[in-house]
Amino acid sequence: MRALLVCSTALLALLAASPHSASAQMKLSPKATTPGGPETRYFTSIDGLMDGNADVILKETRQGKTVTAAVLDVCYPVAKNSDRKDRFVVNLQVAGQTLTGTAQSISEKAPVSVKLLRKQSGDTFEFRGQISIGQVVTEVTSPDNSDLSEKEFQDNQTSDDGITPQPKDFTDVSPEAIAVKVKLDAATDFLKSLKGQAVEVTLASLTVGCDALRAGEQTINMSVDPERAGALLAKFKATPGVTSAGWTAGMTEMDRTIRFAAADWREGDKISKDKLAAAVSNVLSRTLAAKPVSQSFNPATGKLKLVFKRPNPDFPALDLTDTIEVAGLVSPDKPGATDKLMLWIGSPATTTADESSGAKLNLSDDTSVDEEGEQPDDNGSVEALAKELKGQRWDADKSVWK
Repeated sequence: MRALLVCSTALLALLAASPHSASAQMKLSPKATTPGGPETRYFTSIDGLMDGNADVILKETRQGKTVTAAVLDVCYPVAKNSDRKDRFVVNLQVAGQTLTGTAQSISEKAPVSVKLLRKQSGDTFEFRGQISIGQVVTEVTSPDNSDLSEKEFQDNQTSDDGITPQPKDFTDVSPEAIAVKVKLDAATDFLKSLKGQAVEVTLASLTVGCDALRAGEQTINMSVDPERAGALLAKFKATPGVTSAGWTAGMTEMDRTIRFAAADWREGDKISKDKLAAAVSNVLSRTLAAKPVSQSFNPATGKLKLVFKRPNPDFPALDLTDTIEVAGLVSPDKPGATDKLMLWIGSPATTTADESSGAKLNLSDDTSVDEEGEQPDDNGSVEALAKELKGQRWDADKSVWK
């Protein structure tokens, strides 16, 4: 009961009715009613409801101008500024202009009561009344709402989960980035099954949004070593509750990616990662004018981390040291058997510190990437690597390797 009161108190702020510009987005002319037949219309915005934080769908079935049935579907934060959502769906009883109904919220199990008065004026609609969630009773004042046809509503509902089950190559999706769509009632068990496995789960994908609540499915994004991605996806596809699995967008950028022959960089059916990392490190040590310090691969994601050091050139008398980190990823150029590999190399990230003996100069670096997104100069590192590996660069204009 205490949790319900806390949730209800938070919802009181969310439910404060106030003018909101969202209704202006719904200014669409209603379609003519099908002569003699029922028509379905939708409202996807009710001005002021939950202070604009609610995702609302009011579905009406009409015979002419008369509403014969209505369903109110509301998804909202369980507390102010929370990413966690709750949802209720109320089948409304229609008595003239009055819409009433009761239900229970899905996550918090809070009792819900709805009483709305609906008035039409030309092409717009006004809703006034009360919505109660738990102990909180909120006055709803929502003028100037517009509705959508079935087709308009469905066109607005289309969404892409970003999952490609069988990509032809890794030019549109990233070789380490995989995603699984799983039913909500199976999501907890699926996520628990990943504990102890060499995968990294994207934290943001753990949030169950309104689309997931309505679809009953959640998309979990992960990063994994590209050499294990195919086998892991095959395993996931056979897991109870999983409805889709495949590759998705990830860390690789095609303008910093090289494709090259695999023959010289394999040991049996495995990529000779250490050999390739050493070759990459040698090239970057020249282009960055820095000494290699270390090279390592993340055991979960396969991500390569190269570290270099060089004297800072800005104030030589201080003996400051630049530490340069460069990320990379090596993978086959497509799923399944292939005689080509891909290498993505990230932009260098440089930090400067006083590593001289004796007393140190404390430094802070408040520089950042500018608004245009300009990346630090890598002194032609990608081009030099392409030459060393006898590889190809991606032609973005023609969408081909060149």
